Amino acid sequence: MLRFLLVIAVFAAITYLTIRVIQRRGVLPPPQPKKRSAPPAKPRMVAPDDDEDFLRDLDRKRLHPDDPEPPSSSTS
Repeated sequence: MLRFLLVIAVFAAITYLTIRVIQRRGVLPPPQPKKRSAPPAKPRMVAPDDDEDFLRDLDRKRLHPDDPEPPSSSTS
């Protein structure tokens, strides 16, 4: 059994080295990296303390409690 594994290991090493030599000579094109998919969507806010706009609004309300609500910056 050990001799069989040794033969398989030697065969694998010879095959690997042969392919590397062929690639270096330029006969085979180098393997192309896998294309990346589109970047993942922005994770949605789970809690209000993760939302920068919410925290900024809280600070504004704490520092200026008498100010009216600022106009919404989002366009609908």
